[in-house]
Amino acid sequence: MDLALNFIPWLLLLLSIPFTSSQPNATDTKPLPSPSPPSDSDLCNGVFVSYIHTKGSKIPPNDSTNQSYRFESVITVLNHGRNELKSWRVFVKFAHREILVSATNAVLSDGSSFPVSVENGTVFAGYPSSDLKSAIQTAGDVTQMQAKVELVGTQFGVAPPTVPLPKNLTLVTDGWKCPKATQKGKNVLQVCCMPDPDYDNTDIIDNEFLPRQNGDLTIMYDVVRSYASNYMAQVTMENHNPLGRLDNWKLSFDWMRDEFIDTMKGAYPSLVDSSDCVNGPQAKHYQDLDFSNVLSCARRPTIIDLPLTKYNDSTFGLIPFCCRNGTILPRSMDSSKSISAFQMQVYKMPPDLNISALSPPQNWRINGTLNPDYKCGPPVRVSPSQFTDPSGLPSNKTAFASWQVVCNITQPKDASPRCCVSFSAYFNDSIIPCKTCACGCSNNKVARTCSTASPAILLPQQALLVPFENRTELSIAWAYLKHRPVPNPLPCGDNCGVSINWHLATDYRGGWTARVTVFNWGETNFADWFTAIQMKKAAPGFEKAYSFNATTLGINGENNTIFMEGLPGLNYLVAESDGENPLKNPRIPGKQQSVMSFTKKLTPGINVRGGDGFPSKVFFNGEECSLPSILPMSSNSHPRKHFSVFLLALPVLALLVLRV
Repeated sequence: MDLALNFIPWLLLLLSIPFTSSQPNATDTKPLPSPSPPSDSDLCNGVFVSYIHTKGSKIPPNDSTNQSYRFESVITVLNHGRNELKSWRVFVKFAHREILVSATNAVLSDGSSFPVSVENGTVFAGYPSSDLKSAIQTAGDVTQMQAKVELVGTQFGVAPPTVPLPKNLTLVTDGWKCPKATQKGKNVLQVCCMPDPDYDNTDIIDNEFLPRQNGDLTIMYDVVRSYASNYMAQVTMENHNPLGRLDNWKLSFDWMRDEFIDTMKGAYPSLVDSSDCVNGPQAKHYQDLDFSNVLSCARRPTIIDLPLTKYNDSTFGLIPFCCRNGTILPRSMDSSKSISAFQMQVYKMPPDLNISALSPPQNWRINGTLNPDYKCGPPVRVSPSQFTDPSGLPSNKTAFASWQVVCNITQPKDASPRCCVSFSAYFNDSIIPCKTCACGCSNNKVARTCSTASPAILLPQQALLVPFENRTELSIAWAYLKHRPVPNPLPCGDNCGVSINWHLATDYRGGWTARVTVFNWGETNFADWFTAIQMKKAAPGFEKAYSFNATTLGINGENNTIFMEGLPGLNYLVAESDGENPLKNPRIPGKQQSVMSFTKKLTPGINVRGGDGFPSKVFFNGEECSLPSILPMSSNSHPRKHFSVFLLALPVLALLVLRV
């Protein structure tokens, strides 16, 4: 009985527990969620690049025909490949006359500063981080595998909600191939790029640094000494183009982390100014530094070379390859003068105050007086440069860190040449002058009294030595004498500082001769000048130049260029100067001249008078010159008759020129 009573509470407790079936009720079953499909980036086993338009809005001014709009976009570069992506670069083919105002985590690879027009497309390069690790290297850490570039800019003509997407998007890093980008939805453009099987990237994968690249001009930024708060950098510019050259070079770049230049050797800022530091965070951090001696605190300084007299100066010079008046020559002229170098002491700002925190400036640009235009890429980290040990020991010393900037000669859109060519020949007594506005004309139509569309008027021989502004009566008289029409208004001048006359002097059975004359109409003297004549068929027959040092030059595998420079003592092309009587006589250009001889043995079938005796391209100090559109033609009359008419007219023409 007692046992039964003790069991009752346990029985009641057991009955109070609800019993459930081990099998779920069919009505209560919930299906497991299906896995989401993989994203396009997950399906890419290479480098996935996307452009996402995030926002757009109308901005002033109101213009029904050319309305401007703000746009905001994000470029994403994601490395899903097996190896590290070094020095990534992405090309965006903009299509709506975009003006880029800012970009995060990237710079423009052509060295342009914001704001900048990118209507023809532009290349973005990673900054401050230019390399993207792979998932294998980081265990899938997306922060090290991915770069996001946020863009803000202005576009024209595409009103929201229409999206102004670019025409194309592609990775342009060496060793990668990309199909045409595809659009997804209304606001996304994307592409998956894969390694190029035909590209040997062994050096890139196996080495810590990218290989050094070739270019028309290379700039090395070598940190030769490094401290916690500052470092010493050596900048070395080297010319590799056989026709490239710089005179009075000016080098500029952007500091990205509030750096400033304290001291320099071998070069100097074009403007010495420390006010930006005094009024900025630099003076607050470096309170014990005397900023009156700081050379430059500009975010974008311009550096110029020093004169020859400073080469042995213990304060400013004593740097190999410095102090050349800004002249960098081709190797074919003088290899020792194809390099220019200087050093500068750079102070850093927090948080970069440690010995290994080194960051080169960006957006490099270099130009000269009468030289080709260069476009420079971003600095690329390369293996440390080696220098001869200053102690004289037979060993080399390496830099702490080295970056290479590659610059190539380019022809800017709508840019005008800065030199021009005129043609003449023994069988025609008229000169075909430089083209009208060969080197550009004023855009001020109100002030302009000449025609930019009319072709230049043919000239008599002696007009070559007369400045354009003094040729009017001479050229009109010659036109009347030759029964040629005179346009009204008269054509504008060529506006070139340098002109070159190519005169076909003789043509006989075994050979022919030409005379080349270089005129300097500007105010700048040219030391160590050179000119290069490119001839499609005649160059192999070149024998010698009698007053110039000349040789044939192979360029891009073709031996069709004749390179000429002044002989010792004749390598100076002086500027234009006053005549004997400045009140009566026109100014006189600087001039250098030489006769050139050619043989026909090596050029069978050459038609000298028909055009083979005239150059197809002419360069002066590396700048390509404007050529006439027509060639001299043989006259129907006997040459002797032309000569007699010319002699009869010569006194009249001379009086016109010399008339007060």
